[in-house]
Amino acid sequence: MSSSKANVLIVEPLTGAAFAPFGDVISAAASTQMFFINDGTAQRFHALGNVDCSDQNGHPVISVVRAQPRALPFEICMLERHPLGSQAFVPQSTAGYLVVVAESPTHAPRAFFAANGAGVNFHRGTWHHPLLALNAITDFIVIDRAGEGDNCEEVELATRYWLQGP
Repeated sequence: MSSSKANVLIVEPLTGAAFAPFGDVISAAASTQMFFINDGTAQRFHALGNVDCSDQNGHPVISVVRAQPRALPFEICMLERHPLGSQAFVPQSTAGYLVVVAESPTHAPRAFFAANGAGVNFHRGTWHHPLLALNAITDFIVIDRAGEGDNCEEVELATRYWLQGP
């Protein structure tokens, strides 16, 4: 499929304000609450995201996902969402990665470049593309919901979009 300028996603920097409609940015730079702990030898950047997973007797789980790097340009042809809980991704390296989100499958997605180890926490029900690691295999700590119910919906997009890179 060929791309047109209308279908090329502009990659934005990941900031708390720009990403707020879709979730939280997990990084010290995004913190609004910091205090010292451990006898003043450590800083806690507090409450960077809310783990939302109690619907239908769900419970939080912590996992590691190893993402293979994607080559750019990359076609965005599907989205998924988790209607029963939030989902957080925190990279275990400072390698950058891309985050693609949308208000709905019928709205044009937005693309963000996450750098310097910043993570994201998608709000419950946020439409997003699966992980898009760049340049290297990247491990992510994932905090999300386990339990009863179907917590993953996937859709194929009627309009295709292209990521050209950050």
